[in-house]
Amino acid sequence: MNEGVFMPAYRADLHDIEFNLFDLLKIHENNNQGMDLSSLKDILQQFEKFTRQEIYPTRAKSDVEGVKLESGRVIAPESLRSVHKAFYENGWFALGQPEEFGGAPVPEALYIACLSIATGANTAYMMYPGLTKGALNVIRLKGEQWMREVFIPPMMEGRLGGTMCLTEPGAGSDVGALRTTANPNSDGTWSIKGTKIFISSGHADLYENNVHLVLARTPNAPVGTKGISLFIVPRLWIDKDGNTHGDNDVLCTKVEEKMGIHASATCELQFGLKNNCKGYLIGDEFEGMSTMFIMMNEARLLCGLQGESQANLAYEMSLAYAKERSQFGKEIVHHPDVKRMLLKMRASSRAMRQVALFTASLFDKERVDHKYGELIGLLTPICKSYFTEQGLETAVDAVQVHGGYGFCKEYEVEQFVRDTIIGKIYEGTNGIQSIDFTMRKVIKDKAKSFTWLAEIMMKDMSVVTKNFSTEVAMWTQCLNATKQITQLFFEKITKNDTDFILYHATDYLKICSILIHAWQLGKATIGAEQKLTEANLSEEWRTYLCSRNVDFQVYSTFYLATATSLAESIKQTQLDFWKSNI
Repeated sequence: MNEGVFMPAYRADLHDIEFNLFDLLKIHENNNQGMDLSSLKDILQQFEKFTRQEIYPTRAKSDVEGVKLESGRVIAPESLRSVHKAFYENGWFALGQPEEFGGAPVPEALYIACLSIATGANTAYMMYPGLTKGALNVIRLKGEQWMREVFIPPMMEGRLGGTMCLTEPGAGSDVGALRTTANPNSDGTWSIKGTKIFISSGHADLYENNVHLVLARTPNAPVGTKGISLFIVPRLWIDKDGNTHGDNDVLCTKVEEKMGIHASATCELQFGLKNNCKGYLIGDEFEGMSTMFIMMNEARLLCGLQGESQANLAYEMSLAYAKERSQFGKEIVHHPDVKRMLLKMRASSRAMRQVALFTASLFDKERVDHKYGELIGLLTPICKSYFTEQGLETAVDAVQVHGGYGFCKEYEVEQFVRDTIIGKIYEGTNGIQSIDFTMRKVIKDKAKSFTWLAEIMMKDMSVVTKNFSTEVAMWTQCLNATKQITQLFFEKITKNDTDFILYHATDYLKICSILIHAWQLGKATIGAEQKLTEANLSEEWRTYLCSRNVDFQVYSTFYLATATSLAESIKQTQLDFWKSNI
């Protein structure tokens, strides 16, 4: 490669996505939409084409343009306007939505695969339709009939955008400390007053109007999260007949200047500065947190996809660069240290994709049997936390593979670092995720869901071929270590030593995440072995399938060994570090 010749380009690994969807999950055999293999593949390929041609070209442009605030108007990047319009007009927002609202139902794993493709291509842009879909689902599941009739059609058409408004200056992770108020009016509406900060998608003018789902306190509400209710608050007032009126006294007073996701409007919103802001109660009074968590859980999975999707694209771009960049007389892809980074990036990124699509497939199963909701609950903090941690790590490695060019904007990989790091922070920091996973999803659950998942994993790993006896032995050792830590936590609970658990919760989630990702990669070797027996398999497919074996070996070597050592360090903890002064 001559300096200045290489041009970064988008590439999705369709072999890997199709292998997951059709060979491992077999969504063409297990879907309620009656869709055959050809139809499902066509949707995937057409969506990838749209992403490659329309969404990805806006990534760097919209990052440079950023979001502007002029006279209270939030102005989105100009480069997003045409793709935003096309996204809705081509029916991509409707993908995965219920048919009764004009949607196009597909297996959840296919929807998540498409969402991942687009999110990697422009994370900041995909937050606009992503949050709108989340708000739409809250209204669909918890709203009164008139709310569904009034708000959902314009959301489906792209005229009405959605947000969720939780955070306040004094209430971040501690949502129960929020001070926004809601007082009842005689006409059944509520007067809303307060300040919300860090509101993604804010008042962006990509939409004609914006509807905010706002958490607030009603008069005489109990303290903490038990006293919180949820309200629909349009930027421009919408009455029960669907008529849009004037300003609803919701003002954007600040657009945050951020490290990354520059194309996403992150706003400070003032509700009721003129005491003229109104909203509608959605769900029951004091049930705001449980109602909002419909959107929160979806947002956490979306947040995890931001890490997974960018990791996969960062790897693809790094691989392309390494194959062209020559140093010491050969392409750098052949240098052992660069190859080490690339193999780690590939194994980790593919593992995340596999876990993401497996988790997505559980949503379809949960609609038939609610017990699968327990596994979704267990895996959600893993998807959110581990994906974003590994997404950032992979982004940093992508810069390293590119060397000095990676530090320069024209090669478009430094943006991955800036855009992935926020995933560790919002939608519940990764520290909060680890506490949720450890204290609620494992300990409060008495490890029932974890034990069920462990049984599924052990069954799969028992049929991995003897070619991977070393890796399976490492996985089993990690599983046993994880069980020992889990038992230790239960012993600490009986002694009311919760600080010990909270201190180690982040490491515990990491250990469990690595165990689960290694299991999925081990499972992939079984699917790859079976597919390699197919007749008329192209050489390209054979090369890909053999690489899945390498992924399992690489991941086991670098990650399983680390997880087992981390578990041992928890077991050997003697000093109460968490009691030390800082």
